[in-house]
Amino acid sequence: MSAPTDLALEGLAAQAGTLRVFRQVFAVLAREHGAMIHDLDHLDADEAILAAFAQAGTDGLTLDQVAAACRPAEPRLIARRFEVLRSYGAITKVVDRPHERYHRAAFAPYVMLLFLRRMAAQGGQGELHQLLTLEDLGVRSAGAGVDDGRASVRRIVTVFRLMANQLAGLASSSPVEELREHAELLWGNRLLIDTARQVHAAVLERWPELDRECTALRTALAAYGDASDAAAARLLEQAGATRALGLLPVETWRTFARTADAEQLAGVLEGVLFDAPAPWFAPQGLAAALASSQQAGPLRTPPPRPASDAEAAAERPPDDVADLQDLVARLLQTGDDVPVAELLDGADGWPGARRLLARLTAAHHHPDVAAELAWDDGLRIDAAAAVPWVAGGVLRRTPEGG
Repeated sequence: MSAPTDLALEGLAAQAGTLRVFRQVFAVLAREHGAMIHDLDHLDADEAILAAFAQAGTDGLTLDQVAAACRPAEPRLIARRFEVLRSYGAITKVVDRPHERYHRAAFAPYVMLLFLRRMAAQGGQGELHQLLTLEDLGVRSAGAGVDDGRASVRRIVTVFRLMANQLAGLASSSPVEELREHAELLWGNRLLIDTARQVHAAVLERWPELDRECTALRTALAAYGDASDAAAARLLEQAGATRALGLLPVETWRTFARTADAEQLAGVLEGVLFDAPAPWFAPQGLAAALASSQQAGPLRTPPPRPASDAEAAAERPPDDVADLQDLVARLLQTGDDVPVAELLDGADGWPGARRLLARLTAAHHHPDVAAELAWDDGLRIDAAAAVPWVAGGVLRRTPEGG
């Protein structure tokens, strides 16, 4: 009768040890005994407290010494967090006796803090990759048995089922903003599924009797893949409709940038028209440039006047066609083409360059002016120029202009 009793006591001791570590780990998530925290300052305070204990060595610290080591944090916050950690067993007395003032800390709470920091920074993808790698190593180890393989498969099934359920719900009924916010935490890059399939193959090859569990794993992976595709399709559709490319997950852009060649990368912007960043101008300068520019639009034909009315002839508006032809002839007197950047640099400041470009554009579109603007993919950037950003292009004569 003693052997079964000893086994029962060993089992209880193991369960008590597991519960003790569990309580220590989740101490950093408790605002007070029995309530979860809701302020990031609590996590920062816990990290400072554990760092102070790490520097103290085996002698431990008192509460006052911890508060002094955690400055400039508020002493009352440090005292509250100290009591919470102590109530969960994350901080214990150096010697278990009444009125003992010196304490020491366990390492498990700090490991939990590191895990939380990485989860916040990477969305859990790194931890999930590591989990699957450890499960793969576990089922391939020489000491693993059929129960270990079954437990490993069940853990992986649970992970992928939970992710598939949440992602499918977000993709089907949640606002696209909420999907965009949470998709990065659940996004299914194929490496996760491939690693899980490696564990599946190792388990099924080593323990064929676990076929039922492996079937559940294949179903979970398929559900996760379908949910990821559905979420991607909705985000792509929304991005295509709004051109809000930020709706796509970061992992998708990183994967594309790593695997695409130069032609594919250039094809991303094919057919997309955008303006180069413009320098800042004072509102007074913009108003003056607009007020002095020529008004675009069709020319109005003046009403007929008597031929003998000399004053009426003098009051007629100047001939715009002749003015544009004279401008082009003057600019092209040294050759058949001239760079636009050179012409704008010769203008009197930015307002003058703006007016000149407007007149050149009018000449380009006028059927009676034998000149055109030809643009290319170049971009001239010169901070000291009147127009810092100038697209590559030339003003040139048209063939019929000779």
